[in-house]
Amino acid sequence: MNEPVVELTDVHAGYLPGVNILNGANLVAHKGELVGIIGPNGAGKSTLLKAIFGLVQVRGGQITVGGESIVGLKADKLVARGVAFVPQTNNVFPSLTIAENLQMGLYQKPRIYAERLEFVTGIFAELGGRLNQRAGSLSGGERQMVAMCRALMMDPSVLLLDEPSAGLSPVRQDDAVIRVSDINKAGVTTIMVEQ
Repeated sequence: MNEPVVELTDVHAGYLPGVNILNGANLVAHKGELVGIIGPNGAGKSTLLKAIFGLVQVRGGQITVGGESIVGLKADKLVARGVAFVPQTNNVFPSLTIAENLQMGLYQKPRIYAERLEFVTGIFAELGGRLNQRAGSLSGGERQMVAMCRALMMDPSVLLLDEPSAGLSPVRQDDAVIRVSDINKAGVTTIMVEQ
């Protein structure tokens, strides 16, 4: 099989000194795979994503993307390496328009805006006609769509989604899962946390 896009080997990580939430976590995700991390609250699912994205201190083990270690890299370096993260809450800039939120996702490569906008509005068509609307006026499901679009603007090799259906109505939950599947079918390796 091809080389993994993301690989975690014996990862130990946590928020407080001396207290690990992850104790020997392992994960492998290949190109085009959709990996679900399922479990109850407090099991360390979100911590796993945050460890990959450098938001939690990794105290042991290895995390690689494309065969290269990413442990200790800052968010801008991770984004440049093709890692995108969508947190569960507070995941849009509410005072900015949808278009401005998407531009924030491309601060490292603003010249590819038109190309990437076409890609994300191909998956999230209903946002295409509302680009000048303020993100703060959107419903929870619509904000989630904007957050996923912003993460996709840099053409990531891996998308980390922390409970994309949390707090959504059942209809919006189903829609979120369909959109994640569409993103994955477009070739983006996806690691998704859900309860």
